[in-house]
Amino acid sequence: MSRELQLRIVSAIVLIVVVLAATWFGGLAFKAVAAAIGLLIYYEWSTITRLAEGSLRANAFGWLSMALISLNMLFGQADMTVPLFAGLVITMAIPSMLGRVSWWQAGGLFYAGLSAISLSAIRGEDSLGFIAMLFVFVVVWATDILAYFVGRAVGGPKLAPRISPGKTWSGAIGGTVAGVAGGLLVAMTHFQDIGLWVGLVALALSVASQIGDLFESFIKRRFGVKDSSKLIPGHGGVMDRVDGLVFACFAAFFLAIAGSAGSAHTVVSMGAFLFGL
Repeated sequence: MSRELQLRIVSAIVLIVVVLAATWFGGLAFKAVAAAIGLLIYYEWSTITRLAEGSLRANAFGWLSMALISLNMLFGQADMTVPLFAGLVITMAIPSMLGRVSWWQAGGLFYAGLSAISLSAIRGEDSLGFIAMLFVFVVVWATDILAYFVGRAVGGPKLAPRISPGKTWSGAIGGTVAGVAGGLLVAMTHFQDIGLWVGLVALALSVASQIGDLFESFIKRRFGVKDSSKLIPGHGGVMDRVDGLVFACFAAFFLAIAGSAGSAHTVVSMGAFLFGL
């Protein structure tokens, strides 16, 4: 076994143990993991897009914004997180519209901030949030693993050759089927009655996770980098590992917001919304 493969295995085990333990405990432990992911994503985004070479003031504001979002998630009022995030992103978007700073600046704040917020919102504070987070994990992991193996075994037309030449339509379809099956399995092990809604949610999250993978590939190809960073031994960067996960969380987060309009559900009860309870 090569040293690189050993590093990949050890790093993967450590990451899985840390993430699953934080997911189990929830509360401050999971919020800390979510905040760390958001901050590291912003660091990698800033590095890839070379934000430090642009406006120093805008870059400092971006880091300050991420710090404020993280601190509010950890110690502030939960109902203030989304308004704070929206206000900071809009504040950054205004000079972008005026051409004073790059759109990559506002984009990085949106991407990294929403990554942390959506992860934290899905886990929530109760046992239902734990199941919901497992549901998202399994959908994303099953999609990613089966897309790789089905794509290699079946081959066929490329999904997006200009962005990610290795991905195929067969892999995308195989991954989606696996993601839906995995999500339904998680739901069936915890609830007696599940409806079509759960399968549709799993389908949406599976597709979103693959879009997230392609999005990160586009960013790296746009700026000519292979890995988002070298933070994870044998794996590259945090963005390389969570690209599909955060897009799936985005999809769940916005679905819950849309579904909460005119209903009893709120973003805080995302688990109930995802499972149609």
